[in-house]
Parts: sequence; C-alpha cells; structure tokens
Amino acid sequence: MDNTKVYKMSFASVYPHYIQKAEKKGRTKEELDEIIFWLTGYDKQSLQQLIDNKTNFETFFAQAPQINPNVSKITGVICGYRVEEIEDQLMQKIRYLDKLVDELAKGKDMEKILRK
Repeated sequence: MDNTKVYKMSFASVYPHYIQKAEKKGRTKEELDEIIFWLTGYDKQSLQQLIDNKTNFETFFAQAPQINPNVSKITGVICGYRVEEIEDQLMQKIRYLDKLVDELAKGKDMEKILRK
C-alpha cells in the first residue's frame, strides 16, 4: 500500500477534523492538544508553528521532540488494522494519534488515554 499521500498531507489540514470530532462528543481542543503533546513532546507554541507552516505528517513526526515511551501501550484496531502490528513506523505513529483521538471522542478518561 502506498502511504505517500498520507505522509504528505499537512497536519494543519487534519487538525480541525480532530478538533471537530472531539468537540462533537463534548471534549475540548485543550484535551486534544494534551494528547498531541503527550504523544509527540510538542508544546503549544511549537504545535502552532507546525500548523501555521502547514507541516506534513512525515515532518510532523520526524521533528517531534520525543515520542512518548509509553506508545507501546496503545493497542487496538484503527481503520481495520491493529496499531501494534503496523510495520511502517511513520504510519504506526499516525495511527497511534488517530487511536488516541478516537478514545477521546469515545469519552475515555484522560488518565487512561495518556496510559498513566
């Protein structure tokens, strides 16, 4: 499967959809941002720069300050694939983010989402 199209998508183009998904289920943009910060090590300012620069997913994850060491605790199915079995490292990170956003939208406690 050619994932190049996904890698070249700008994070800024998908971010509003993440916000909408969370807010539609009564969650907040702040909670979404907390998940992104936890996963990637970005902070509010660096995340805004990435959005302003229309950074693509490939660069978004390549430049992430630190992928959380607990990502291996993220398991389950997203888009028909088990996230823990995805071999392509970049696609796995993108799907980790998708999974966390899904968990937020499904009303899971932040403590559980952040694997504490």
